[in-house]
Amino acid sequence: MHLVDSLIGRGIKVVKAFGPEHGFRGDASAGASVKDATDAKTGIPVISLYGSKSKPSKEDLANVDVLIYDIQDVGCRFYTYINVLGKLMEACTENNKELLVLDRPNPNGYLIDGPVLDMRLKSGIGAYPIPVAHGLTVGELAQMINGEGWLPNKAQCKLKVIPIANYHHGMAYNLPVKPSPNLNTQQSVLLYPSLCLFEGTIISQGRGTLFPFTILGAPLLKGKYDFSFKPESIKGMAETPLHLNQVCYGLDLRNYDMSQLVKERKINIQWMIDLYKAYPDKPKFFDKTQSNQIGDIDKLIGVYDFKNQVIAGKTDAEIRKTWEPGLSQYKQMREKYLLYP
Repeated sequence: MHLVDSLIGRGIKVVKAFGPEHGFRGDASAGASVKDATDAKTGIPVISLYGSKSKPSKEDLANVDVLIYDIQDVGCRFYTYINVLGKLMEACTENNKELLVLDRPNPNGYLIDGPVLDMRLKSGIGAYPIPVAHGLTVGELAQMINGEGWLPNKAQCKLKVIPIANYHHGMAYNLPVKPSPNLNTQQSVLLYPSLCLFEGTIISQGRGTLFPFTILGAPLLKGKYDFSFKPESIKGMAETPLHLNQVCYGLDLRNYDMSQLVKERKINIQWMIDLYKAYPDKPKFFDKTQSNQIGDIDKLIGVYDFKNQVIAGKTDAEIRKTWEPGLSQYKQMREKYLLYP
């Protein structure tokens, strides 16, 4: 049940709601601008934070006593819901409101990996100096944002976190509801920290199929791989996906043994290295100018060196060495904010 439905059902007055990327009910396509609306089920006004503005205004919060954050995160720096968390914290500090965070398990809570964001690359897919996979719940991250002084002028948000009972970071957690349209299976959620990096390449991650973030491919890889798929327009998931209506060839990871990733506790950058080596038109592999579906690999990975390292043929181990000492320093700092073992 949606939180708002539950609150209204208990007789609690909900004056308005705020919608992130994908909209209030999670049915808008990735990256699509979302407009203010009235929720069809409850009749309450919904103010979009993924359209003309990214945080509530003074007027938006005028009749609000407490702002409640209740969104399922998947543990990655580039998953935009944690940026919404930070913006709500900013708005609360500016308007003297309290933020109540209803904490949720991180399905990738076991994973702390990737380079710490170079803040010169701060963007809508990376707002804080944390690694690709941050290994925190949203409640812990909110405490870190406060504790490390990451809000403007080092402001402190009035914050209360409702913790999860009987949770620990190594716990396997199957999401009962898909967190966003293109993370529609548990396999996609677990592969997302590794596969989302391909949004900064010419390689499709399966948007425009029913198996996003579990398959990888591109038309020019024909003859290199046997597996194939064809992205199509799917309303509410990907209406203009990369390589629309073209047969793509590449990797099928739908049955990949996720216990291997969990055991290694690393994002998989070997897939990036291998597909770059296999791609025949290498100058276009990371060329974000060729399609509006291709993101910025620097902003996704969070550092400037990664793209050039892959191009230069660096190994997995060589690339990972450059993530230090930042990653180890983050892990040590993270300990201060943990609510769970």
